[in-house]
Amino acid sequence: MGHVFDLKLARLYEAWQKSPEGILLDRLSSELIIRLLRPQKGERILDIGCGTGNHLLLFYRLGLDVTGLDASPYMLDIARSRLGNKASLEIGRAEDLPFEDNEFDLSTFIITLEFLDDPIAALMEAVRVTKNKIFLGVLNSLSFGCICKKFYALFSNSIFREAHLFSLWGLKSHVKKALGNVPMEWGSVQMMPFFLRKYTQRIEMSSLTQSYPFGTFLGLAFKITYTLKTENLKVTERLKKGAESLIGSPGF
Repeated sequence: MGHVFDLKLARLYEAWQKSPEGILLDRLSSELIIRLLRPQKGERILDIGCGTGNHLLLFYRLGLDVTGLDASPYMLDIARSRLGNKASLEIGRAEDLPFEDNEFDLSTFIITLEFLDDPIAALMEAVRVTKNKIFLGVLNSLSFGCICKKFYALFSNSIFREAHLFSLWGLKSHVKKALGNVPMEWGSVQMMPFFLRKYTQRIEMSSLTQSYPFGTFLGLAFKITYTLKTENLKVTERLKKGAESLIGSPGF
């Protein structure tokens, strides 16, 4: 089932999102999500592991039909207080989605796979309910900043303590294990030190930086591809026997 946030961790996560670091990561990652997912107004989107609803608000403002799912009732309470009736919110597990096949045009996992016991099963479920495209956004296990956070989490009450971080290659491997070779696009965002904020915004948004596989936040999008498999049926009776049975029947 993975790690389900209790009330204390839900509030800790919300506080981190409102911190200068969380606000910066949200801005940079949102731009990457839109660039890779390319959502169209009116499309139905499912945010799996929607948490406190940050990205649900982003998708709502883009004109999408928004649904969020999370295993934590405390996270959903915060999301519900922020979104009201702007989104449909469901409690449930990523590995067993309570939705029909092909119910959504798009699906997203944004800082969700890190907290799941079986990410591949969750990916396969997302493919089942999605018609067009899926976006995966994760914290980078090879980012210096994320490595530091994992280390500090050993000595403090942190949301990063339970997180299993991903590299770009690990993320691609999970997608291939779940779905085989599908078309993929990826990018990353690199958070620079805060004391350099005045000078680093252009660097953070440059295409060169976003093609760097060691950024703080990795984004990967892939299209759902459908294949038609045919199977040859074996002939169980020889043609000769078939002919003999016809000759021996009445009327011949």
